[in-house]
Amino acid sequence: MTENIVLAVAGLALIGYLVYVLLHADRF
Repeated sequence: MTENIVLAVAGLALIGYLVYVLLHADRF
């Protein structure tokens, strides 16, 4: 059960990072 929580947090962090990059893609 702990592993699922870790995967969920990691997944949300990755998605959030991708969204941030897409929203600020003009900087790159």
